[in-house]
Amino acid sequence: MSTMTDHDHRGALPLEPLTAFLDAHGLGSGPVAAVPIGEGHSNLTFLLRRRSLRLVLRRPPLGPLAPSAHDVLREARLLRALRPAGVRVPEVLAVGDDPALIGAPFYVMPFLDGHVLTATAPPALAGASRAAAIGEQLVDALVELHAVDATREPLAGFGRPAGYLERQLRRFGTLLTEHASRRLTDLELVAERLRQTLPTSGPATVVHGDYRLGNAMLAAGPGPVRVSAILDWELATVGDPLADLGYLTAMWAQTNDLEDPMLALGSLTRMPGFATREELAARYAERSGRDVGGLGWYQALAVWKAAIFLEVSYGRYLAGATTDPYFAGLGEGVPRLARRARALIEQTAVA
Repeated sequence: MSTMTDHDHRGALPLEPLTAFLDAHGLGSGPVAAVPIGEGHSNLTFLLRRRSLRLVLRRPPLGPLAPSAHDVLREARLLRALRPAGVRVPEVLAVGDDPALIGAPFYVMPFLDGHVLTATAPPALAGASRAAAIGEQLVDALVELHAVDATREPLAGFGRPAGYLERQLRRFGTLLTEHASRRLTDLELVAERLRQTLPTSGPATVVHGDYRLGNAMLAAGPGPVRVSAILDWELATVGDPLADLGYLTAMWAQTNDLEDPMLALGSLTRMPGFATREELAARYAERSGRDVGGLGWYQALAVWKAAIFLEVSYGRYLAGATTDPYFAGLGEGVPRLARRARALIEQTAVA
């Protein structure tokens, strides 16, 4: 199901120059049909069809963007570095680095047959035993990512490991100051508490930055449950791996959780059989050997960042840059996230 209206994607993908680009890279033949796909609300993703060939194209959203946001060329470089290391990522087939071609940079990858889960699961993935395996697979794929040596080529130099958490606080604090559409005092308070209680990071790894159920593809078919691909790498860098675990667990909805814009993106995990946040964290600790005792700070960071990122998106909605109905609900949704971030950091301080 597409999350974009006609207004949102009209003009985002001029087909004549795209067809010539695909021809030049030997990617199919004949006319190109394109439809928006995915449940994401950031970079635009399109399914391309050329006769029997199916491809996927990623490009930035329309409208004004925050500096350094939605860098699909950087995303494509990372995918090409991670795939040979055994990380579960799609293959990058071609990169369009000239924005003049379709109005923005983009990259093309194969269409993968699988399931991206949000509110429901297909019959092949239904049931308590399959639900438990989904959580295990998400953790195991994350452990694999964090085991890759980010100091060796071609990953060396991809990010700056030292000071990662400090930079996250500065970057998102600046976004809040410069792009918020209103005063959000809860987020300001959380920012101060995060700075006051900043943990000491362990060895750096590649960090996905948006690691949650809705950004993983589960393999199709009747076989064992398996994460076949990790998607949406636009926020990836090198830094503290517990930031990913904090984000995964903070965005993992449980039965009695109050709804908010992020938990709504993965509400399936409220169903019987899914692991708890504590069980996910325990499996990660066992498989990775890392201490997760301070995970609450990282969960607060995750919710705080998500609230700010969505507040920037809400500003784009108010400016008329998108009509995505998800963004329309952020007027009330962002303050709910802000309250959850505050509750998490206050619980951490008590602990």
